Amino acid sequence: MTTLNPLSWATWLAENEDKLRPPVNNRCLYQGNDFILMAVGGPNERNDYHENDALRDIPIKEGEMFLLPGNTPHNPVRYKDTIGLVMERRRPAESRDRLRWYCTKGNHSSPTIIREEVFHCSDLGTQLEPIIERWRQDEESRRCGECGCIADPK
Repeated sequence: MTTLNPLSWATWLAENEDKLRPPVNNRCLYQGNDFILMAVGGPNERNDYHENDALRDIPIKEGEMFLLPGNTPHNPVRYKDTIGLVMERRRPAESRDRLRWYCTKGNHSSPTIIREEVFHCSDLGTQLEPIIERWRQDEESRRCGECGCIADPK
């Protein structure tokens, strides 16, 4: 079994804080055989929901921890001058992640998906950015199929 050396959190932040920037604000701290540990910084500029149907807000305050069950759509909001740790399981080759964008402008009776991207996630730090940038740059891909409203890019 491999033993890891202790990590100085303050030193790591000083050397890597510039990498915790939009649109993903994510940097891998450790990638093992069974889990990945990432640092995420704020503020982020994302309005997608990541699914690993009803929407609800779950504020996570300083010093708190929240365990999110797999395959739960979630919007990973981070506020200015905040840093969090995210631990995820390594995805098996056959698993699929989803990024979803919902219409927030129409008067829909239930959450209405505008766009969904399905992919195998092996590196959040590199894979999410091009998907998010495509969403931001392509106005037509932000048009709700039900009400016709165009979603904001951020």
